Amino acid sequence: MRHGKHHHILGVKKEHRQMLLANLASALIEHGKIETTLAKAKALRPFVEKMITLAKKAAQASAVEQKLHFRRLALERLHRVSSVHQLFDEKVSEFLKRNGGYARIYKLLPRKGDASKMAIIEFVAANDTGYRKSKKRRAKKTQSVTSVELVAQEA
Repeated sequence: MRHGKHHHILGVKKEHRQMLLANLASALIEHGKIETTLAKAKALRPFVEKMITLAKKAAQASAVEQKLHFRRLALERLHRVSSVHQLFDEKVSEFLKRNGGYARIYKLLPRKGDASKMAIIEFVAANDTGYRKSKKRRAKKTQSVTSVELVAQEA
């Protein structure tokens, strides 16, 4: 059965999608923020968060073999040594105290040429708590007066 197998396909073959996500993730790691289409940003967020989780596991591991193992797993998916080095040695310290939610997507206006939905994806700062949902005010229900009650009031 194919339940739960449908993820972000992006209209390309598996190999093309893997390289696309690897290149986008490398750019995000190097620059901290990139602008891309909304569909690609939504596909990139879980990919990047898994890479950050690998870096956190490597930082918390005590054995050198485990650290090397996690680094090799990340290199297998990212394909760029400089990005893996930057993530594992420099950026991981920002995310050690954060439990998930490492990337944030902001929607932008559609692109001028083809009107595709655009977005900015960026890393969330370590001390960022996000925004809280505002308390919704309940609207007071006004009692409707029925015609029977009107007749009773007039009499």
